[in-house]
Amino acid sequence: MLKRFLIVFIAILGFIGCNGPKKPKNLISKNKMVNILIDAKLVGSANAVNRKTLEDKGILPNTYIYNKYNIDSLQFAESNIYYTYQIKDYEEIYQMVNDSLEKLKEHYKNIQKEEQKKRVKKSEDSLNEVLKTRDSIKFPKGKNSAKPAPSIDDKTIQELENLDIEL
Repeated sequence: MLKRFLIVFIAILGFIGCNGPKKPKNLISKNKMVNILIDAKLVGSANAVNRKTLEDKGILPNTYIYNKYNIDSLQFAESNIYYTYQIKDYEEIYQMVNDSLEKLKEHYKNIQKEEQKKRVKKSEDSLNEVLKTRDSIKFPKGKNSAKPAPSIDDKTIQELENLDIEL
């Protein structure tokens, strides 16, 4: 009796498992699912790096995503389970997510490079300004060579010796 029950139970599970879940009534579209997964990845990364900052601002990662896309956790879970059984759709979704994240990564690397160039240029400009100011103090305008150092005459040496200053 127990063997028959196990065989029937395994057959039912196999039948259900092969067919997968039915398409939910409120299935999230593939494009919207891509956007949700991108934002979930970004928020998850931000949460890992700046958890305290997010908590201080009252941002809860899951709630933020659900509110932004006007969905609930059940709708997301059902859609995710459905797409998990639809292998081609799921691969397509994750390929679009990966492509989008790579483009974002490249975009922000380019921004970072531009900002670094601006910082270097600003630093060089500041240094050039300091050097220009120093040169204008050291050399009179219109002259490119340094003034010769004033020579010390015998009278000045005699006065310094009288003050007990060693040269």
